[in-house]
Amino acid sequence: MTEETPGFDEKPDVPSGATPDDAEPQAASEEGAAPAGDASENAGLVAQLDQVRTALNERTADLQRLQAEYQNYRRRVERDRVAVKEVAVANLLSELLPVLDDVGRAREHGELVGGFKSVAESLETVIAKMGLQQFGKEGESFDPTIHEALMHSYAPDVTETTCVAILQPGYRIGERTIRPARVAVAEPQPGAQTVKPAEAGAEGQDASDAEDNAGTKESGGPDEG
Repeated sequence: MTEETPGFDEKPDVPSGATPDDAEPQAASEEGAAPAGDASENAGLVAQLDQVRTALNERTADLQRLQAEYQNYRRRVERDRVAVKEVAVANLLSELLPVLDDVGRAREHGELVGGFKSVAESLETVIAKMGLQQFGKEGESFDPTIHEALMHSYAPDVTETTCVAILQPGYRIGERTIRPARVAVAEPQPGAQTVKPAEAGAEGQDASDAEDNAGTKESGGPDEG
């Protein structure tokens, strides 16, 4: 058996033609090249990560824009659907207004009796469910946006242009006017002064006091003692 000589360590293999001192710079260069390669690889990964983040942000913005456009589209479609429904209902009810006028005249003359009365009441119930509302009353102020004046006169007992007779009632659906109320209006007399209720009461009191004073003077006043 060959005995190992103590005190001697094995040295790495050295290429032929190279001295032992040449091996140390080569090992050092290999150790320095490894960190440089890792840094280059990390820089490449960071650049790829930035590209992915940029692409993700762009896709997210696209999705948000598409979602907003879809919500606007849904609201626009719903608004158009409601508008089309209102127009269709208004057109249908406009065709029924002459029938409602006949029903109203028959009721005023006491001719709404029997089966005709039941049919008329059923019709009025149905159109009320569809949103049709009747308006126009005697004594209310004239409003040109909802009233149509067919007759005009002057009256001493009015302080502003007033509807004194409803010739045909008006109808509306919500805020939409189907037909304005056709009315007869009266205006204050030209040159007449409008007297407020409080002033009228004061003038009446003054007139009463004047009459009492006149009566006292005519009677000669109280008896002298």
